[in-house]
Order: sequence, then C-alpha cells, then structure tokens
Amino acid sequence: MKLLTTLSVTAALAITGCSSTSPSHDNMATKHDNPMVGGAPMYASKNIIENAVNSKDHTTLVAAVKAAGLVDTLQGEGPFTVFAPTNAAFDKLPKGAVANLLKPENKAALQEVLTCHVVGTNALSSAITTMIDDDMGAHPVPTLGGCTLTATYKGDTIMLEDENGRMAHVTIADVKQSNGVIHVIDTVLLPK
Repeated sequence: MKLLTTLSVTAALAITGCSSTSPSHDNMATKHDNPMVGGAPMYASKNIIENAVNSKDHTTLVAAVKAAGLVDTLQGEGPFTVFAPTNAAFDKLPKGAVANLLKPENKAALQEVLTCHVVGTNALSSAITTMIDDDMGAHPVPTLGGCTLTATYKGDTIMLEDENGRMAHVTIADVKQSNGVIHVIDTVLLPK
C-alpha cells in the first residue's frame, strides 16, 4: 500500500483542473484524432476520467475507479497508460467478484486490482511493440499497483499477461488523453 500512498500524494500535488480548450476546438480535429470508445468520441484534450465517463463500454470500470477513490489520481497530470477493461471483461470474472470488490471494506483490494492496469508513463502501441521486439518477443511491464504484466504481440494485436496467466488483448489502442493514453482490453488483469 506504500505505492498507493505515494500515488495519492502525487495526485494531490498534481494540477487537476480541466483543460482550458474551448468547446469549438474539441469539436474540430481533436475528436477525429482518436478512435471512438463505447460509442463516444474521445478527446485528446480531456483527461482519462473526463473521457472514460462517456464510454458506455466502461461503466463498470468508472464505478470501480470511483469506489476505489482513484478519480483524482487519474485526473492528475500523469502521464499514465491505462489498460481499460470493458464491462464485458468484468463480466468474465467469477459471479459476485465485482460486487464484492466494490464493497467499502474491500477498497484496498480494489485499488490494487485497478492500479495493476496503470503504468506511470505515456506508452503508445508503437512504443510497446518496439520494447517487445527489443526484449526478444516479451516485455515486462511494471504497473503502479505492483504487478508485472508481460506484453507480447501477434500481428497488430498487443497482448498482456498477468502474473496468474490471465491474458488480455488490446481491442482499441492509442486513445490519446491530455494526461496519457488508454488502451481498451478484453480481460481484467489481477494481482498475484
């Protein structure tokens, strides 16, 4: 939990204000620089939370981030790379697992799960595949939650394996944010 305390202090020191970009600018090129996620445009001028709340495919993730008290952190200046599981990814967990994690008494465990999806850098897919190539096909990815994911790729698909052998595929890559990047994934990654 020392890492989470450090992360919270970092977030408290970060500037968490909204972008001063005008709405007309958001509706121009910035909207088209990013893929749509969950039926919503993703704006590079907005932070991770400002964009994620609009994705109908990430309502479970947003609820979990709120329950874990990580909203201010992910609105901070970053940079962050977030591997964002979809609602369908959370549905793959055993029955009752999500409801159990969302209970106030399990906040620390929820924080650990969520921060195992966050890396303290801005890593676009091209950088990730380069690191995988440099490491002969498998690159270790240390997360802010203390997990180490293993990144590999096949064709155009980046895959992440957690320490339990669970494999997630990046289904939408390079969703640029003002404080980092989101890669949408199809499986929730879990700490050991």
